[in-house]
Amino acid sequence: MTLETFLNPNTEHQERELAQESLWIAQARLDRQVFAGLYDRYFPRVYNYLRLRCADGPLADDLTAQVFERALTHLDSYDPEEGTFAAWLFGIARNALYDHLRRQRRQNWLSLGALRRDPQPANTPEEALIQSERRLALLHALQTLSERERDLLALKFTGEMSNRQIAGLVGLSESHVGVVVFRALGRLRAILQSQAGKEI
Repeated sequence: MTLETFLNPNTEHQERELAQESLWIAQARLDRQVFAGLYDRYFPRVYNYLRLRCADGPLADDLTAQVFERALTHLDSYDPEEGTFAAWLFGIARNALYDHLRRQRRQNWLSLGALRRDPQPANTPEEALIQSERRLALLHALQTLSERERDLLALKFTGEMSNRQIAGLVGLSESHVGVVVFRALGRLRAILQSQAGKEI
C-alpha cells in the first residue's frame, strides 16, 4: 500500500474490485478453476506477509501454498457478512503461520541471513551497500517491537489491509489498531533517526 493510496483511497475503484471479488467467489464455489483469479489477486500480499514473518523464502512459499489450499478447500465456509475475503484469507495465513511456529516451538522474525539472501536490485555497488545497511537497520528496529506490533505492521503494509480489516482479524477495535500502528511507526522512526544521527 502506498502512502498516496492510504491518504486518498479511491472508493469507486475499491467498490469495483469488491464486486469483482464477490463474483469470483460465487463462481469459484461452483467451479474451483475460477479460484485462480482470487489466487492471482491475493498471492503477492499473502506471500509478502508470510515472507516478512518467516525465517526464509522456502518456508514462506510452503505456508503460502497451505493458505491457498485451505482457502480453496474451505471456500464454502467464507461468509461475506462476517468480513471481507481479504480478512478471511489473512486469518488463514496467520493461523498457518502460528500452527507452524507452534510445531517449531519458537517464533522467528526475518533473519539477518534471509535479508542478505534476498537483496533488491541496485545499479551500483554503493547503492547496494546503502540498501543493505537500510534493511539491516530496519530489521534491528523491528526487533525492538513487540510481537503484536510486528504482526499488525506486517498485516498493514505487506498484507495491505485496512485498520478495519485488521481489527476484525485480530479482535481489536479499529481505533486501537490505528493507535498501535501509529505508535509502532513512531518508535521505528525514532530508532532509525537516532541510528542515522549516530552515523554522522
